[in-house]
Amino acid sequence: MKTRLVLGVALLAVVGAPSAHADELVFNDCLAGLRGQAAAAGISGGSFDTYTRDLVPDMGVLELLDAQPEFTTPIWDYLAALVDEQRISDGQAMLAAHAATLAQVSQQYGVDPATVVAVWGVESDYGKTFGKRPLLVSLSTLSCFGRRQEFFRGEFFATLKLLQSGDLKPEGLTGSWAGAFGHTQFMPSTYQRIAVDGDGDGRRDLVASIPDALASTANYLKQAGWRTGEPWGYEVRLPAGFDARLAGRKNKRPLSDWIARGVTRIDGASIPAANMQAGVLLPAGANGPAFLVFRNFDAIYSYNAAESYALAIATLSDRLRGGGALVTPWPTDDPGLGRGERRQLQTLLLARGHAIGEADGMIGTLTRRAIVVEQQRLGMQPQDGRAGRKILDALREQGPPVLPPL
Repeated sequence: MKTRLVLGVALLAVVGAPSAHADELVFNDCLAGLRGQAAAAGISGGSFDTYTRDLVPDMGVLELLDAQPEFTTPIWDYLAALVDEQRISDGQAMLAAHAATLAQVSQQYGVDPATVVAVWGVESDYGKTFGKRPLLVSLSTLSCFGRRQEFFRGEFFATLKLLQSGDLKPEGLTGSWAGAFGHTQFMPSTYQRIAVDGDGDGRRDLVASIPDALASTANYLKQAGWRTGEPWGYEVRLPAGFDARLAGRKNKRPLSDWIARGVTRIDGASIPAANMQAGVLLPAGANGPAFLVFRNFDAIYSYNAAESYALAIATLSDRLRGGGALVTPWPTDDPGLGRGERRQLQTLLLARGHAIGEADGMIGTLTRRAIVVEQQRLGMQPQDGRAGRKILDALREQGPPVLPPL
């Protein structure tokens, strides 16, 4: 058996090594070709060589091109994780801690503090999670492999220009797999175009300077069409028999038209009978929460083109202002969990002997595998490894574990 194992490992090394070596050869040839394009974009040969000298491709980023959570996660899970009690509490603390900066930003760009802080909270959990992937490695890899190479080359060159200008420092420069980075996760080209110097030190540093990040975020929303003093929208109640074909963020009508059709605010407040344009958003279909959304929702949407993402920022901003949770429940019998509840679930899994690491509220592969084992043991369906209310309640009801995990 030991001999077979050694032979197997040796075979994997023989098969895998040439593939990795071939990828590096393609990558190095690609970088050599990009050097000339970088020069045309205003990046000196010396800068290009300095910042690319030790780069090695990370082929793992290619698997993430089509797996964005905004499009693959049920919206009740997505919002439960992003608009939870911890993020609300931390956000209110940030509003107080940076009140002076936010007041100045709001006066200059016309975007209210709660919205700016909500973007910060959703994007990096107020600076706690910038992303762990080396930015230059990810963007150079995506510039040479996979689809959308032309797009990522533009982002790669923008990063090199920011390094060359001194706005950024290369040490510890990390971000998401796609290249977004800093407190509010700007893409490099957006950074280059819209970032501003909020603290007056002569640099636009969205990694180390919170004032720069907050001011730049407000400037982004202003450039995206933010209208000062207007709401992003609000939850509404639709009349019986509402024609769902009228819904859609882009299918805007005057408020007076929606009023005539029987749309009312869920909190009982009046809707002004104005010509202000709004669309009805049904993120989970006609049986879930409904929203009237205005131009400011579109401005938030432009930050990351996904309605679930925009709704997370919009509803978090409401909670930071002291508003309540959504009134209409999501159309599911297994709601999503906030991070506190996810930690409780992980603690219960750890107590049952599952080696999943720390109870950190982050649902990774090990946690999902452990959930599948417990779903199988309990006879639950589906056995999909999803961290939802049902598995949490089932493990709570059982109390201390009686049997080791299967």
